[in-house]
Amino acid sequence: MNQLGTVEPSPTGMPFPLHRRSIVYEAFDADSEMQVIGRLQDTRPWAEDGSAVARVHDMELRVTVRIDDMTITQSEAVMHTFPHTECPGIVQAFAALAGLSVARGFTREVQNRFGGPKGCTHLEQLARSLGPVVIQAITSRRALAVARGEASDIFTSTSSPWARNTCHIWAEYGIAEQKLAAGWRPGVGPYPSPPLEIFRRSSGTA
Repeated sequence: MNQLGTVEPSPTGMPFPLHRRSIVYEAFDADSEMQVIGRLQDTRPWAEDGSAVARVHDMELRVTVRIDDMTITQSEAVMHTFPHTECPGIVQAFAALAGLSVARGFTREVQNRFGGPKGCTHLEQLARSLGPVVIQAITSRRALAVARGEASDIFTSTSSPWARNTCHIWAEYGIAEQKLAAGWRPGVGPYPSPPLEIFRRSSGTA
């Protein structure tokens, strides 16, 4: 900001930072449940000198997920920073996430319930992203059991119902499932996992 109280223009050809959105999730083990906290913040880097409002959104979504069936049992939305006095009037609506499973169909259901004028676009984005976070947290929980010597691998069997069709690697009968069939065990061995041919040669199926 210059002496006139206005923001200095960027040097010619230099990218000028306009906006920064950060989304952070943390998942915590709570025995048969998992607590997941997502936080979204929107800031304006050019206003960090106090020339204008620098932080325009700061919102949290806190949910409890039952691990056995990946069902949300509790949900709470919190707005720390928001543009309109009336914004927090929608937070109670997100308690209705309770009862939903974060398995397949979750994203569509979130959009149906909270999309557009029925919700808050920022809290809805946090809600829509919950599914992959829970999947990764479950994987991390099982990897911890492997690291502690409480399990031999991340999966309890050679099938993969909770990971199947979540991405191109985990497509049904795809690379990951072929690696499982050839002897690969997630959480055991080098990272990233070697090519399928390595496991096939090791198992004599190449």
